[in-house]
Amino acid sequence: MVDKRVEKLANILVNYSMKVKKGEYVKIRGTTEAKPLILELYKAVLKKGAYPLLDIEFPELNYIYYKNASEEQISKFPQLRMNELKKVQVYFSINSPSNTRDLTNINPKIISLRNKVMRPVGDYIVNGRPNIRRCTTCYPTKALAQDAEMSIQEFEDFVFNSVIQDWEKLKKRFCYLKDQLNKGKKVRIIGEDTDIEMEIYNKSFVADYGEENMPGGEIFCAPVTKSVKGHIRFTYPAIKSGVEVTNIYAEFKDGKCVRATADKNERFLNSMLDTDKGSRYIGELGIGMNPRVNRFTKELLFDEKKMFSIHLAFGMAYKECGQPNDSAIHWDIVKDLKKGGEIILDGKVIQKNGKWLI
Repeated sequence: MVDKRVEKLANILVNYSMKVKKGEYVKIRGTTEAKPLILELYKAVLKKGAYPLLDIEFPELNYIYYKNASEEQISKFPQLRMNELKKVQVYFSINSPSNTRDLTNINPKIISLRNKVMRPVGDYIVNGRPNIRRCTTCYPTKALAQDAEMSIQEFEDFVFNSVIQDWEKLKKRFCYLKDQLNKGKKVRIIGEDTDIEMEIYNKSFVADYGEENMPGGEIFCAPVTKSVKGHIRFTYPAIKSGVEVTNIYAEFKDGKCVRATADKNERFLNSMLDTDKGSRYIGELGIGMNPRVNRFTKELLFDEKKMFSIHLAFGMAYKECGQPNDSAIHWDIVKDLKKGGEIILDGKVIQKNGKWLI
């Protein structure tokens, strides 16, 4: 028997987030762990008179690929995949791992090389509007529940509670704050072992109210590339390609991260930041806004929306923000501001201890 919440999520994704239209080609990508949601999405897309295309992965494939692929294979661009992408109008990506650490022992240089090769694919999916509309979501798996230190039942409740909301109501609040922030030019963030400031790329703040991400719940912008200066200690671990990096500290001068340290996997951190010329610069400042994401889970789709938090992304800035920075990576890392944190816009405190003052 299908969980009614899965059916509700599928309908939100198809009818609210992507507003799927009759005759459109719709790609649905996820692992076998997400079978219930994939089936409901498939059904909902068919009911709209659209054409679903399935891209189903076995959870073990990534590890097998990186363990066995030659350098020639790693360097080969997947042209067939790109050709198919350019024929679809909607792309659903479902994060549904069975093991969130399966690439921990893979050489980070290989992962970095593959990131460079795959860059045009990711860039097209993320920045390809109006040719393609994309939505990233999550299906609760045991692996994600373990990372979040919850039972699978608790994690299911958390996930569905964060996505099944009145998004039209939230949209009004988010858009109001976005408009206020777009009146400013300089943002400063103060917190524990943190004092960092940046100029904001002209009117680049965007509100995420559950269209390109589900759950939605953040306001984000792009800094002027060389304006970032100061230092920040991130509260929470950052996880990329299954590798967990903890207690990250970063210093910036003229926009560039000139020093990055971590208690765990510091080598991996710096390997990712050395991916290309843009990867040591900040492409995004985001502010968490989802009222039902109130704890850290180690799943970025939720953590970047966490109330009382901000996040910075090393690397690529989004096209919708003006794209002042270019890179093959986009790596969000989260800091909590609930205790002693301030967001200051043009010299005025607009958020204190995670609470808005505007």
